[in-house]
Amino acid sequence: MIKLNFKTILLCLTILTLTNCTTKAKHSTNEVKIVGEMKKVMLNGQLYGNINLDTIANKTNLYGLGPVEYLAGEILIIDGKSYKSTVTSDSTMKVEETYDIKAPFFGYANISKWTEQALPDSIQTIKQLEIYLDDVTKNLSRPYMFKMDGIVEHATIHIVNLPKGSNVSSPEEAHKGQVNYQVNNEQSELIGFFSTEHKAIFTHHDTYLHMHLMTTDQQKMGHLDEVLFKKGTMKLFLPAE
Repeated sequence: MIKLNFKTILLCLTILTLTNCTTKAKHSTNEVKIVGEMKKVMLNGQLYGNINLDTIANKTNLYGLGPVEYLAGEILIIDGKSYKSTVTSDSTMKVEETYDIKAPFFGYANISKWTEQALPDSIQTIKQLEIYLDDVTKNLSRPYMFKMDGIVEHATIHIVNLPKGSNVSSPEEAHKGQVNYQVNNEQSELIGFFSTEHKAIFTHHDTYLHMHLMTTDQQKMGHLDEVLFKKGTMKLFLPAE
């Protein structure tokens, strides 16, 4: 029988504790936090803010996306900088940098390291990207956030712009007042969320993706509805495990 003295036992317990802490820390790396649910906004009219972005303690390497409370705009966080877009007319918008925003549902993650790859030329649309991501990230912890940058040949983005005082009980009512904008041949950055388990919670019922796009000049930003990526220009960044 092996006898262990008190110091040896204490050392073993310390090592075990540190190992567990490391495991937990590694598990939480790149973890996507989701506040609120899309379906409660769209179906139950819960339009009020469930999170104030200023209350997110760790803004280092922070990425996130979601709508503004009462569906009065769109939010995008890129590498710790938070942007809000609001409608000013059918053809113009206002994009400002601010953390003084609330969202009814929101997803965010702190990601310090990425793996970069060129997006294959065969991937040009949202549906093609969805299939591709599902295929190449089988071993990646899900859900996850990703980013892309390159030239967008054409894209349609929208900003929700619900009239004040509106009641919402359906997706159609939730998108009343929405304004669509076109992006053509512009250098852009996209932040996206991928999950096969969050339909109606953080993605629409017919997709695994939720993406926001902002042009590099920061003049346009919104929820991505349609896109045609320019071949040979797009880079895809996935969280490094």
